[in-house]
Amino acid sequence: MDDTATLDYRTLKINGVYQQNAAGDLMIRAKLPAGILSAAQAEAICDVSDGFSDGMLHLTCRGNIEIHGVQGEDLPQVFRCYRAVGLTTRGACGGAVRSVVCATSGGQGFARLQMLVRVLHEHFTGNPYFEGLPKKIKLAVENGYQGARHLCQDLVMVYLGNEDGRDLCDVWVAGGLGRQPQEGFLLAGRVPFERLIPLIEGVIKVYQKHAPAGKRLKHLLGEIGEKEFRALLAAETGGIPVCPVASPFDDALGQASAPGAFGWIEVPVFAGQLPAADLRQIAAVARQVGDGFVAVSRDQNLLVSLGAGVDSEGVKEALQAAGYLKDENPLQCRACPGTHGCPKGLVATRDVARLLEENLSEKGKALEWAVSGCPNSCSQPQLADFGIIGVRKGADAREALYDLYKRDGEGFGQVVREKLTLDELMGAVKELV
Repeated sequence: MDDTATLDYRTLKINGVYQQNAAGDLMIRAKLPAGILSAAQAEAICDVSDGFSDGMLHLTCRGNIEIHGVQGEDLPQVFRCYRAVGLTTRGACGGAVRSVVCATSGGQGFARLQMLVRVLHEHFTGNPYFEGLPKKIKLAVENGYQGARHLCQDLVMVYLGNEDGRDLCDVWVAGGLGRQPQEGFLLAGRVPFERLIPLIEGVIKVYQKHAPAGKRLKHLLGEIGEKEFRALLAAETGGIPVCPVASPFDDALGQASAPGAFGWIEVPVFAGQLPAADLRQIAAVARQVGDGFVAVSRDQNLLVSLGAGVDSEGVKEALQAAGYLKDENPLQCRACPGTHGCPKGLVATRDVARLLEENLSEKGKALEWAVSGCPNSCSQPQLADFGIIGVRKGADAREALYDLYKRDGEGFGQVVREKLTLDELMGAVKELV
């Protein structure tokens, strides 16, 4: 675009649009609750990528899909294409309640979690009372305790199951990664679903009123402490009535209608980069032999939903016939766009992931890896078995540098080697693995 000054990027951010560079190239992020989208929505994203970008997609570890390199004059048509199939970008970026992440592992209770995610998505997306926040608020729903994912978001609901007809969650708050990793803490235990929205609203209001501009919830807790935060939260939530989440439809038909409630077929995607042509083919398989839904996993892979009565072997065979599921032991590596598409990127993340793929043994490939282009840690490297963070950009004769993280136990991974060149990084990886 020739005249970038005509675009108000501050306004665009809340609508899921970021400026990528001085030339005016834009990134558009679709906000997908639990990472789930219909085959028709997937095809619309492919249409936008093919028509207004380079035909490539980036899958994020929060279950969203980004298109890079879009021009400002094409935004009206892009948004029309998304709205025609019920997609939204509102709140996918900027100071808003971001997409609600949900573990897509299926299992008992997954349909209930998906219902909760959908209600939260619809409640907060485009709600003017919860926009214009000091910075973003990230929500997640976990199907039990595993890994450290309940420690790394602004607010996380950990599903405990249904007891005596009531769905219960533990609620954790004030976690985050980035340049100042901080593990969240347990705010409230065994919270019934109908108390969740008042509690979440209260947390957001405390954050909205008391956090400085540009600071996350974890920073506010660092300044005022847990005791003061709880006092402010009590003042915001006192006397607020419950807010029902489930409807009679959800109680009677929720599991039968929920994508993924009967399982998924996972299609590996290398480092989150997916040609739109591939998504189009996989969506066609989902439409023809699946139940019409796909999802983006938090490991940046694609999932094809198995609805009630869907033949899982038939879905696998259709995917294999289309050229997928060929590698029996693909590299498990998350990656942010890095210098490939992010203005904050310091290193070429996909190049690093490719070197890992070439140098790791089969045992090493089976481990969980994550590469982040800068200390913002968008690929969540502290949650992987091994995480790599770019800490210095290469320029002229100066080499790029990386920190290497290793995760042991239940908390965040810790740095084990610092300021490594790429060759030193690969040597350290071979030594440690």
